[in-house]
Amino acid sequence: MSHPACFARSTRLAIALLLAAAAPSPSAAQAPVPHRPAALTAEDYARAEAHLGARLNPLVLGGAVRPTWLAGDRFWYRNDFTEGAEFILVDPARRTRVRAFDHEAVARGLSEATGEAVKPFDLPFNAFELIDGGIRVEVARKRYECRPAAGTCAEVEATAPLGRNFVPSPDGTKAVFTRSHNLWVRDVATGAETQLTSDGIEDFGYATDNAGWTKSDRPVVLWSPDSKKVATFQHDARGVGETGLVSTVAGAPRIEVWKHPLPEDTVIFRISRVVVHLDGPRVVRLQMPPDQHRSTICDHISCNGTFSDVQWSDDSSQLAFVSSSRDHKEAKLRVADPQTGAVRDVLEETVDTFFESGYNMVNWRVLFRSSEVLWWSQRDDWGHLYLYDLATGRLKRQITSGAWNLLQLRHLDEAARTILFTGSGREKGDPYFEHFYSVSLDRGEPRLLTQDSANHVISLSPSGRFFVDSWSTPVKPPVAVLRDARGREVVKLETADISRLLAAGWKAPIPFVTKARDGLTDLHGLMYAPTHLDESKKYPVVNYLYPGPQTGSVGSRSFSAARRDNQALAELGFVVVEVDAMGTPKRSKSFHAAYYGNMGDNGLPDQVGSIQQLAQRHPWMDVDRVGIWGHSGGGFASTAGIFRYPDFYKVAVSQAGNHDNRVYEDDWGEKWQGLLVKNPDGTTNYDNQANQLLAGNLKGKLLLAHGTMDDNVPPNNTLLVVDALIAANKDFDLIMFPNRRHGFGNEPYMQRRRWDYFVQHLLGSQPPAEYRIGAVR
Repeated sequence: MSHPACFARSTRLAIALLLAAAAPSPSAAQAPVPHRPAALTAEDYARAEAHLGARLNPLVLGGAVRPTWLAGDRFWYRNDFTEGAEFILVDPARRTRVRAFDHEAVARGLSEATGEAVKPFDLPFNAFELIDGGIRVEVARKRYECRPAAGTCAEVEATAPLGRNFVPSPDGTKAVFTRSHNLWVRDVATGAETQLTSDGIEDFGYATDNAGWTKSDRPVVLWSPDSKKVATFQHDARGVGETGLVSTVAGAPRIEVWKHPLPEDTVIFRISRVVVHLDGPRVVRLQMPPDQHRSTICDHISCNGTFSDVQWSDDSSQLAFVSSSRDHKEAKLRVADPQTGAVRDVLEETVDTFFESGYNMVNWRVLFRSSEVLWWSQRDDWGHLYLYDLATGRLKRQITSGAWNLLQLRHLDEAARTILFTGSGREKGDPYFEHFYSVSLDRGEPRLLTQDSANHVISLSPSGRFFVDSWSTPVKPPVAVLRDARGREVVKLETADISRLLAAGWKAPIPFVTKARDGLTDLHGLMYAPTHLDESKKYPVVNYLYPGPQTGSVGSRSFSAARRDNQALAELGFVVVEVDAMGTPKRSKSFHAAYYGNMGDNGLPDQVGSIQQLAQRHPWMDVDRVGIWGHSGGGFASTAGIFRYPDFYKVAVSQAGNHDNRVYEDDWGEKWQGLLVKNPDGTTNYDNQANQLLAGNLKGKLLLAHGTMDDNVPPNNTLLVVDALIAANKDFDLIMFPNRRHGFGNEPYMQRRRWDYFVQHLLGSQPPAEYRIGAVR
């Protein structure tokens, strides 16, 4: 592996040569002058604040269809329109779209029942349950049954909810929970509780939800379809290292300590897989060594709220799962007998970097009826499905192929032998746009079900017969329709109305394409310029970034009235740039793994190169005044930016950064950097990503910020950098947020201080004193 400093110098040289050959310089006689207002006022900040999501999002009407599916493929959704909000009921069989109930009658009934005035299109609930002849709703923690035909609402006894720490069975009659390190089950109707396990102890409990960086009291389980068994594990934290936090209070502080493995640890979390049978009850242990605490799609074993990489057969007689190695390079598909615990290996895949089974969704499936396996792999550099024989583990055929990605397997019809899936990069246009497809398991090319060149957000009915298709782009508002499984339009739903947004002065972001560090690969991003851009002036640039590797800077390509505070910051006199650099997903595997083993790269060569290329096209961008900021992984990357490119980035704001992944959770660093290796001379393979080792490079202005009770990225990550800056005798700024967790970056104070920092040190102006974002004016 080349030294990062040498790599950075060679990359900058390549970018400079590419730009010199590709684009002419603007005429010196027409060169814009730097934009440097003497001082910004509270009115300037107020105009910027008007571009935040809290102000702009309510100005968009319609378009946001988030269906709640009912029996028979019907669904309802809440729709904002000119008079307020309404609830819409859609019936695909009848091709109807109507109001779900008489809003005026329900408002009258609730007004009488609650003693509070209720307006028909400002109803005091966001969800409802259809019942015979009416609806059931919850208002102010009381339950009412409303009969619109009679215009009445009556309070009814509310059943105490189970709470989020209970996992209900498929038939809804039971729910499991943990108590004193053991698994219990509650009868939903009677409330009777039964202890299912008895040998759980501290640090070796059943169904424990703890990944180090996140933890909860909700059990990690997967119920069998017949509601008689639970697949789970004993979570072995014995011998695992601990992390602690200290609160800020008047008096004795509260100390939080929990198990939190790190990349350098010889012992990490392990899971001993079991099946708990409710009859008895009895525990069947799978006949295999403990698995490492790993999954194929996230840095936990519970991804998207479910026990990941586990699947029951429809008849509950077999249990399939994937065991992943600690370094994420090996994945084994196994099938267990839940009665005996016998385990059989089916197939495995080994890669050089990291194995994933899909994009934010586990895509492998076992087809028990036909004795086959669907397996997702990037073995040809793109994410596709392969069909295997379950009995022999032999490859039967590749189902999808080409220079594009199957992202998520959304529905499998075993009888028809077809699947529905989302994919990207197959159609012309932005390769990040997601489309919806169907394909046969046996023959033929995928069939495109969404024609428009846009990002399609899909909500599929439980039967798979219908789906809501909501499509948009960063510059075009959403349109939503209901389609059948062949892509044919069934019911028009909503077209977003952004007339109020436009009247408020909204400006769309500017999509752009630049070249990556290799001079060949296209990069895609968004740019934000002031609404009253004066092209005779040069504006400083602020680079917002999130390096991934699990996601990128831009995020969804769907329409949004406001993306973070990018446009608001631009209104203060900046050009804001965000680009999905190499090292981020949804492109090829080689693109995603571009800096595997060198996380200090952070995609920064592509960030720098993209800004330089954009400045060649737009003379009003001032590449002599460039700032950078980010939160979490973006905090790590923004500090790396000003340390590694001190002559390019003049100002950085770094929030909650994981500045050295040796002191961040084990799964994260080991997936993207590899297992930690210590060399005889005392160096390690993690040195190339440790920000504190580069603190002496600081030339510009750096603002560090962290929450003192951050249990995702503990604050010692930032304090390592602080200590190194002090040792290097460097000036810097620091804000520690007492008692804050990881999400303090959204607080108005942090946002205002970030604005102030760029205004003062990058724009060269004076911010208004102690402006308060969100204040009533």
